[in-house]
Amino acid sequence: MNSATISVTEPHPAHALDRLTMGLLLGFVAALQLSIALAQILLAALLVSWVVMRIQDRTRPSAPPFFLSLLAYGILTLVSSAFSVDPATSFIDDKQLLLLAIVPVVYDIARGPRATSVAEVVITVGAASALVGILQYGVLHYDNLGQRPQGALTHYMTYSGALMLVTTTAAARLLFGARDRIWPALVMPALVVALALTFTRNAWIGTCFAVGLLFILKDFRLAALLPAILAALFVIAPDGLANRLTSTFNAQDPANQDRFAMIEIGARIVADRPLTGVGPNMVPRVYEEYRPDYAVNQVNPHLHNVPLQIAAERGLPALAVWLWFVGATVLALWRMFRQQRERVLTTTALAAMAGMLAAGLFEYNFGDSEFLMLFLVLITLPFAAARQDDASSARP
Repeated sequence: MNSATISVTEPHPAHALDRLTMGLLLGFVAALQLSIALAQILLAALLVSWVVMRIQDRTRPSAPPFFLSLLAYGILTLVSSAFSVDPATSFIDDKQLLLLAIVPVVYDIARGPRATSVAEVVITVGAASALVGILQYGVLHYDNLGQRPQGALTHYMTYSGALMLVTTTAAARLLFGARDRIWPALVMPALVVALALTFTRNAWIGTCFAVGLLFILKDFRLAALLPAILAALFVIAPDGLANRLTSTFNAQDPANQDRFAMIEIGARIVADRPLTGVGPNMVPRVYEEYRPDYAVNQVNPHLHNVPLQIAAERGLPALAVWLWFVGATVLALWRMFRQQRERVLTTTALAAMAGMLAAGLFEYNFGDSEFLMLFLVLITLPFAAARQDDASSARP
């Protein structure tokens, strides 16, 4: 009598750890639009799992070329903290620099086709978040400047910034994807409506620049569609939203007046402390000292402008390094785009950068932890996807 032997191979511990790390990455990316506390917990677990995996594999961490500029930015931030108006408070604020570790983690874990899965999670959770915002506006009466839709997040500015990044991710998939375009086409209306209902002008501007860039990259002639789309949205928008949009061009608008005051405040701070600034999280501490008479608010948490805030907080050398980061990232992404490499994710990252820069002229979004984390994920994904040499060795 013949007998057959069935052997069952036990899962290799390294395989299980790799699956766990990838699961933590997907959970972290999903939580970014749901709960900052949950996202931070998952990020901590993700970092621990990733470090253990690197030790187990006896491999060194790696990162895209632009990460060097972020490290330099972090070093200059610590130098600024040492010369801060209140070094202890500034050093505590520097804990945000730990978020820069997202870049090598995503670069290592989301390699090859996994990067597309991460982007799909961003779009899917973003669609659910958009529906929450729409319900808040229509049912809970979050329909005015005093109470705006904020989704599952804690602030409408963070919510609108996240919607901007998700909208650019979906738009890039819709314009450059060779397949799987139905889902982004279905969720795009909800994303646009939810973003409009936040009453957040900087996110509107950032999204227009980001989508406009995508149109130009796809076909320069498509750029002519953007004004027509904006005009149509303006016509059908409720009066409150239409008035909010037109107030952008009103120099007498109190918010606009305060923006001009903040520009003057930032310029005065930089003139006094050009090398190291006043220190991270110190602008509110010195605001009254530099505040002009025509300023509307007695104090502001920041200067609502990314380059100005960096220069005032951390000094002109830190601003130069931050500009190096922007230039190095855009140049690397542009080369990938020209080489026809990972075009969906590459255009997503380029659009995210354009949106961050445009919106960042009116809001310090680079200092918003939730926004920064999602932004770093999106600009790293194309570099991770391009690691075809490592994709074949990625454990199932």
